[in-house]
Amino acid sequence: MLLGLLLLCSSLPARSDRPQVAPERLIEEVRAFYGTLPPDVGFEAPSEAVITALRKVPRPLFVPESQRDKAWENRPLPIGHGQTISQPNVVALMTDLLQIEPGDRVLEVGTGSGYQAAILAEVGAEVYSIEIVEELARSARERLRELGYGKVHLRTGDGYHGWPEAAPFDGIIVTAAASHVPPPLVRQLKPGGRMVIPVGGRFTLQYLMLVEKDAQGTVSTRQLLPVIFVPLTGSH
Repeated sequence: MLLGLLLLCSSLPARSDRPQVAPERLIEEVRAFYGTLPPDVGFEAPSEAVITALRKVPRPLFVPESQRDKAWENRPLPIGHGQTISQPNVVALMTDLLQIEPGDRVLEVGTGSGYQAAILAEVGAEVYSIEIVEELARSARERLRELGYGKVHLRTGDGYHGWPEAAPFDGIIVTAAASHVPPPLVRQLKPGGRMVIPVGGRFTLQYLMLVEKDAQGTVSTRQLLPVIFVPLTGSH
């Protein structure tokens, strides 16, 4: 869950009751962010699928009530247990980098409040999400269920080790910073798949990395942007 890019509710409405007014200011800020990206990132603008997802997913319902007045701002917000909900421009970019096709199986490490998982589901992924904090996992599961995200499968556990019985995955997204790219996740990435992960030290400068596995199983990595995420925790 993102702390910052360098430069629970007890009752949820049904999906049909979601706000219909698009957060256009947020969308404009996300588009402007893409305009600042280095050419080698590969995106000059967010995909329409991601823009549609940002409009549809009700971000205020994924943050504590005390934070809801800030929920449509392009910023990370605390969700408890020392974790945050990532800022939307980075959620958008990490989603776009996976190049998801409808029906793709995507592993998410670090469910948090479930916002990134909901965005992934909206762009057509079948999501397998792991959260190490039991209370966050429990609330996210209930929230996603009530909002109708049936294609999000959630478990409590150490995401460093992935979800072997559900592998291989077309895409893997890690929402906390690791000191290195976890070998178990690389093994669970399907040939032709992509992983997006922040890599670096604890609460220091990290880089968003793109990991690609080609059809022959050869793995390559590319450093994209400086970021600061909360650390990946667990037994590793």
